[in-house]
Amino acid sequence: MAASADAAPGVHAPSAEAIRAAHAHLLKDRRIQFDFAKAAKPPEVHEPEWMKALGRFLSHVVEFLMPALKLLFWGGVAVLAGLLIFLIVREFTGVSFARKRRAVARAQPADWRPEAWKAKALLEDADRLAEEGRYDEAVHLILFRSIDDIEGRRPRLVRPALTSRDIAALDGLPGAARDAFGHIARVVEASFFGGRPVDRAAFADCRRAYEAFAFPEVWA
Repeated sequence: MAASADAAPGVHAPSAEAIRAAHAHLLKDRRIQFDFAKAAKPPEVHEPEWMKALGRFLSHVVEFLMPALKLLFWGGVAVLAGLLIFLIVREFTGVSFARKRRAVARAQPADWRPEAWKAKALLEDADRLAEEGRYDEAVHLILFRSIDDIEGRRPRLVRPALTSRDIAALDGLPGAARDAFGHIARVVEASFFGGRPVDRAAFADCRRAYEAFAFPEVWA
């Protein structure tokens, strides 16, 4: 009565014989494996004696060299640390020395002396153009040579994008040199951009300005 009460309505529980028959049928099914053979142990690997001897030899070598290896390691660490400190100190001291050198260079008068033969050759070329009435070309030649002189005396001061008026306003130029170059630049600018022809008097002014510009004392 209890088994009948627990079973679902309309479902009959299999008998014990039916269960044993189903189990026997399952055991006869060759598609299902129930017995598992034990896995065979892998064959033992026997190291040859020469390999064991080599291992023992290398172990003794490493043990013998270990103090030296430790010393070498810490010595390398010390060298790297010293090199790092040296680079840091050199960087800071180098900046300091560079600043001192720039300060000394600004404090001392410029010792550059123009090569007289170059200035003479320039003025001869400009005079030759002026004699042919080519005053515009003559003052242009003087202007370009003045820019070359500035680059020779103050490297990296003149940048390609600067105009002649920008160059004349550079702080790196001494006052007298700035005035002389500015005069030449204004004459060339009026001729090139303003269409104003350069006459003999304007050329003579530019020539005198270049002589003052090239004179060493104006750079002191």
